[in-house]
Amino acid sequence: MSSPSQDVPQHGLALTLFGGGARAAYQVGVLRGLARAHPDLAPSILTGISAGAINAAHLGNSEATFEEAAEHLQALWRGIDVNSVFETRGLALLHRAACIGMRLATGWAPTLQPLDGMVDSTPLRRFLERSFGGQGLPGIQANLDSGRLKAIALIALRYSTGQTVSFTAGREFRNWERPLRHSVRTNLRVNHILASAALPLFFAPVEVDGEWYGDGGVRLTAPLAPAVHLGADRVLAISTRFRPSQAEAREPRFKGPPRAAQILGNLMSATFLDVLDQDAMHLERINGLVEKLPPEQRSHLRPIKCLVIRPSRDIASLANEFEPRLPGTFRFLTRRWGTRRARSQELLSTILFQGDYIRCLMEVGEEDGARHAEAVAELIAD
Repeated sequence: MSSPSQDVPQHGLALTLFGGGARAAYQVGVLRGLARAHPDLAPSILTGISAGAINAAHLGNSEATFEEAAEHLQALWRGIDVNSVFETRGLALLHRAACIGMRLATGWAPTLQPLDGMVDSTPLRRFLERSFGGQGLPGIQANLDSGRLKAIALIALRYSTGQTVSFTAGREFRNWERPLRHSVRTNLRVNHILASAALPLFFAPVEVDGEWYGDGGVRLTAPLAPAVHLGADRVLAISTRFRPSQAEAREPRFKGPPRAAQILGNLMSATFLDVLDQDAMHLERINGLVEKLPPEQRSHLRPIKCLVIRPSRDIASLANEFEPRLPGTFRFLTRRWGTRRARSQELLSTILFQGDYIRCLMEVGEEDGARHAEAVAELIAD
């Protein structure tokens, strides 16, 4: 979790936005809460993973102040609902679910076109292209040219090789190559956002420059690493994972044998949410070792300060309140997976792009952002 200090100048503060599907709305609230306390906050490095890529790309593409960009991002998420993310019409959704089920069970389905995702995510592409004004992200290059932004990375999984790819844009950093992860300089587009946010099996893979990509959280064992490679000496990371107390963690979240929703929920949490805490702990340990060394013996290592903001409430359990308002056919299908049997909905909260749930997450995030304003001020001062 370090980079060559003699080759990569320290650029200052990085903002890392991790994934979690619909839960990324929580990050928007945190950003708005921080912007109100620190309207001049200006992270010069941005990294976005999974649904966090939407938020990182928006901030990097905006030429407004941080406070204004946070307000615009909130307006974008207020315009999101289930119908703007994937197709929810009854017959189309049922037909697609049946075809996917038959293909998984028998390798054959009654359709001429291959179906690579549980839902048709074409509405999300249209929504993002409309929100960003097309396929390109010209504001990113403008901010790089002006010096407001040093670097940005959107992370995705390349299915053909199993490698994590950081699509980067910026100056004054070297490309990196590590086991199963590397960087690629490119002109970022909406396609890169869609690739990073393509939940496996649920959304179809996204083609970028002739290769197929999926959610950047898959196989990403070091989510803070891209920010460090880009030259950050301080990292503000916003997680979407609630950290329960020891007593809460031991309490069963459902009764009886697990259904598909509980199994998939645990798999998604392990894949997309848990690794950020592990990486932050790993970084803290390395910092402790580096700081014990005199500067002349540190070689290429340097301390990286990190602050992780995470939900103060279990946003997965909040999903239960909003589940009955989902479109009928989609609600019918998710209940067949067992989403009504658990008090904490790890799977449902990831795909619950319901307007009222999105607003609830942003409210929780805004409270948490205001609560961490002092800690962020200390990080800025460092």
